[in-house]
Amino acid sequence: MSFMDAENSRALVARIKEWGRNLGFAAVRIAGTDLPGAEESLAAWLAAGYHGEMDYMAAHGVKRTRPQELLPGTRAVIVVRMDYLPDAADAEANLADGCRAYVSRYALGRDYHKVLRGRLQQLAGRLAAEIGPGSYRVFVDSAPVMEVELASRAGLGWRGKHTLLLDRDAGSWFFLGEIYTDLPLPPDDPVGDHCGTCRACLDACPTGAIVAPYRLDARRCISYLTIELKGSIPEELRPLIGNRIYGCDDCQLCCPWNRDVPLSKEPDFAPRHELDTTTLVELFLWEKSAVATRHAGSAIRRIGYERWLRNIAVALGNAPTSPEIVAALESRRDDESELVREHVRWALKAHC
Repeated sequence: MSFMDAENSRALVARIKEWGRNLGFAAVRIAGTDLPGAEESLAAWLAAGYHGEMDYMAAHGVKRTRPQELLPGTRAVIVVRMDYLPDAADAEANLADGCRAYVSRYALGRDYHKVLRGRLQQLAGRLAAEIGPGSYRVFVDSAPVMEVELASRAGLGWRGKHTLLLDRDAGSWFFLGEIYTDLPLPPDDPVGDHCGTCRACLDACPTGAIVAPYRLDARRCISYLTIELKGSIPEELRPLIGNRIYGCDDCQLCCPWNRDVPLSKEPDFAPRHELDTTTLVELFLWEKSAVATRHAGSAIRRIGYERWLRNIAVALGNAPTSPEIVAALESRRDDESELVREHVRWALKAHC
């Protein structure tokens, strides 16, 4: 594709952005492949052990920070944004009710991997049809890709102090996806940092996982503890989890840039199975077959049944004591999983 001149490249970028908007992406931008400083920053984060059990963060060498190493011939990265904030029950009211379960807003609806990947494949297909043969590879959390770094370089926003990408209009309630391509597309300009002296996210984190501005210790993050961690949740952190059974949104809920974000118009992200209002007891009593059915097509499916029960047991231990809650915990005191039994025993002690 080296024959494409600057004028044609700019015209193609305009068409790509139009195709992307027609597919439901809120924004489409272009990033280059040079990520200065990213390699050193990632190495320091890994050296500090902040990745915990996420060994995949260190498993691919320089492929994460050098797009050409991951996909030889890559000359540009098409980065897309899809807004997801659902029309759901009030998040803060949910968090304040210790008997209800809190599920991170992004996981209330259909698995975003499926939604974004399908749309990106359509966009890549349109490129192939219009431009001809080339290299177009789609990524949605499916490979060693530094999506926030690429998105910030492409001008989709800036990295907030909570490490998520922030946009003036969409806050941080959005997903990112990428297409690596060998097309010589001119990159968009980045935007400046607009966090200023604000430290709301640092102060709001229930477990103190944001150890410094732009620095996250995943080992303390509730999203890591309830999703990534496969074994026992450290006892000292369990009381801090509250009723959060899958992920955590506290650093987003307090962010000034998220105050007036419009709701997503994407029906796939609407809450399913009343996960935005259901009680902990009701979810804890779901049998394995019901969980498999109701989590089909959901991001929550990745943690499986055992960790699902583990997480709810912790939340039940943090809930206000009631005969109903104690009875629910007692019903799984002899669960076949030692992981579940351990967390149930801890929760029951909290109600003694």
